[in-house]
Amino acid sequence: MELEELKNSWNALDKRLADSEVVNLRIVKELITQKTKTAFEGIVGHNLYSFVVTLVIMCIVFPLVWMHTPITLTSFIIVEAAMAIGLIPQIRKLLLLSKFDLGRKTTSQLSGLVLRYKKVCHDELPWTIGIVATAFIAFYISELGFNTAAGYSFATNRILLVVGLTLLTFALAFAIGLWQRRRHAQQMQEIEQGLAELREFEE
Repeated sequence: MELEELKNSWNALDKRLADSEVVNLRIVKELITQKTKTAFEGIVGHNLYSFVVTLVIMCIVFPLVWMHTPITLTSFIIVEAAMAIGLIPQIRKLLLLSKFDLGRKTTSQLSGLVLRYKKVCHDELPWTIGIVATAFIAFYISELGFNTAAGYSFATNRILLVVGLTLLTFALAFAIGLWQRRRHAQQMQEIEQGLAELREFEE
């Protein structure tokens, strides 16, 4: 009788330990999922912020600047076109991110989306830099070479002010872009690490 009771107690303990292990694994999986989801939401927030800021500058800020300064229509169109083209990769990235669903897709499918997203980011950098550089050069040629109404002259402080503001804008954009790029890389690393850890639960 004592042996039977001992056996029953042992089986009950063994079951509790197994249940406890299952619960612990579920908790670990939920923690990894939440961490991955938080990093993903940070990526989405970063892209939405860039998209909205560009859209606001394109549709509100720069048109107001154009209406209240002697900037030519040609220069205005050059800058607007550059910003409109710059929205294309942002839209592509947001469309890719909209397919990222931790609850419904496998880790393999999600890893594939991450690779496609990283490729878009990689391809975006050189041609975005090229578009921005070309737009600024075209803008200055249009303004300094053909905008006689503004009265730009190398002998006046007006042109120094324009060049100074441009350099300041570039410096700020570079600093903010560098910070965002580092944060973005950290969040991507957290997502890839989270997917690798979650893949173990599928095996």
